[in-house]
Amino acid sequence: MKNEENLWYILGLMNTKVISNMLLALSPTLDYHEGPISRVPIIIDSKKEKIEMIVKQNVNFCKKDWDSFETSWDFTIHPLIKYHVGTISEAYSLWSKECDDRFDQLKTNEEELNQIFIDIYGLQSELTPEVEEKDVTVRKADLVRDVKSFISYAVGCMCGRYSLDTEGLAYAGGEWDNNKYKTFIPDTDDIIPICDEDYFEDDIVSRFIEFVRSVYGDDTLEENLQFISDALGGNGNPRDVLRNYFLKDFFKDHCNTYQVTGSGKRPIYWLFDSGKKDGFKALVYIHRYTPDLIARMRTGYIHPLQSQYRTQIEMLNNQIDEASLTSEKVKLKKQLKKIAEQAEELGKYEEKIHHWADKMEPMDLDDGVKVNYAKFQELLAKIK
Repeated sequence: MKNEENLWYILGLMNTKVISNMLLALSPTLDYHEGPISRVPIIIDSKKEKIEMIVKQNVNFCKKDWDSFETSWDFTIHPLIKYHVGTISEAYSLWSKECDDRFDQLKTNEEELNQIFIDIYGLQSELTPEVEEKDVTVRKADLVRDVKSFISYAVGCMCGRYSLDTEGLAYAGGEWDNNKYKTFIPDTDDIIPICDEDYFEDDIVSRFIEFVRSVYGDDTLEENLQFISDALGGNGNPRDVLRNYFLKDFFKDHCNTYQVTGSGKRPIYWLFDSGKKDGFKALVYIHRYTPDLIARMRTGYIHPLQSQYRTQIEMLNNQIDEASLTSEKVKLKKQLKKIAEQAEELGKYEEKIHHWADKMEPMDLDDGVKVNYAKFQELLAKIK
């Protein structure tokens, strides 16, 4: 049947229990190619208009669900921001209800389509219309997933990929437009440091806190940070939980988000990483990369951080000499060992950075993430 007027009707039919059971008979090996599909008997019923209305509504539900996440081409704004409320907790409650309503209505619609087609094909004694929840294809809200995706969107705003003032992609190459950013200003140099202490003004934790404040206001800031921290499963100060997440887990989650089936992971925020001691880490948005970026990273971040480490080592040595309690000396020596190891790691990393800074290496985005990441891999975190 080639009549396009019946496409919505056929789409509805093909997603029912009726067809699932027919195909088990037509193709027991579950090889549902054009052969078995072409043998499915299609009965156009008088309820065609109602069926098409339900099918179009189902497609719309699925599209809204898919477009709520940044991997969709039609993504516009993160769901925990769109409600314009004072706390992320309120936003999550509204989002959860929206998801539940969509899920429940889709399940109801699919069961109604099942019943209609069971009646059309006279299979009342063979089939029932019920749909199990695991087979409903839209997602319910998930606190951990949705808070992590909120953090990802925040990083996108820090990099200029997204904007609180512009729907969808604000920048993915081409000419930069400052007019797209008013509520929250992106990082000016496309280098966002991630350190285990607040060494820089544009440290990622500081910038994230600024983002949360921009979205929900200053009055509820601590409540919102606590909610996010709890969702991440952290204990203790929310700022420490956030710092640990950015240091240990953000890039891994980002790679999993931007994973192409069968082709591997394709991160768009790259993690420059000195090694296991966390001597230096920084995120860079590849669409804003310029050949002088590594040189700017070296002079603007790595050299100042090396100076910070030297100062801390000198200060800790003095404190150890002056400490009277053994327990205090032990604690200070532990801190000194950590800083000394970070300084040593960063020193070795600086040598690599120096080499690349002098090269002023260009990047052709048309080569793709995989090729470009491999080219810069000795400076970057390993993709696992």
